[in-house]
Amino acid sequence: MTAPLRIVLADDERMVRTALRAILGAEEDLEVVGEATTGAEAVSVVRELRPDVVLMDVRMPEVDGIRATEQLLGGMDSPPRVIVVTTFENDSYVYDALRAGASGFLLKRSGADELVQAVRLVARTDSLLFPAAVRALAAEHAQARRARTAAGQLRAQLSDREAEVLRLMARGLSNAEIAEQLVLGAATVKTHVAGALAKLGVRNRTQAVIAAYECGFVSPR
Repeated sequence: MTAPLRIVLADDERMVRTALRAILGAEEDLEVVGEATTGAEAVSVVRELRPDVVLMDVRMPEVDGIRATEQLLGGMDSPPRVIVVTTFENDSYVYDALRAGASGFLLKRSGADELVQAVRLVARTDSLLFPAAVRALAAEHAQARRARTAAGQLRAQLSDREAEVLRLMARGLSNAEIAEQLVLGAATVKTHVAGALAKLGVRNRTQAVIAAYECGFVSPR
């Protein structure tokens, strides 16, 4: 059997952590291995325990979820996937966390099934978590954070295939779905995804999509 996904919970509210632990702990393929109550503690716990996924409250004392995400993703050789947890889906904090490298976000009011599936999706697939919600965030915040790189400049950096792949990534397609649509092999798509991420200077497909929205290469509308 596949080893359970190891999860760390970072939230300053004990009741939230207790609820998350109960939901995730009931699944055979998921294991909560640690908890943290501040962003600074989260960084320390994650570096020690090396989980697969971190559920990170976006607003915490001392160091918020954005800074903690930046520190984890910038300071570890094999960082975990980070899902930021928030009360408000259009929160600018959430957008900043995605820009910092979080793989996606989850609302605190989400149901148990949605929570479990989000953790599995982020850890075990290459699909974008809740692409419609990411588009909505981009529509709300991308214009104000408009990157200096114009769409034309970004397009010039990418090969034709990389540009096609980036547009399909922004729609939420997985590598397998992109391969089917473009009639390419899965390994070829994976190579194009890696190439696009490298040229954009980002760590994951969520950051790549945010960058594409911010420069106007794709439109959130």
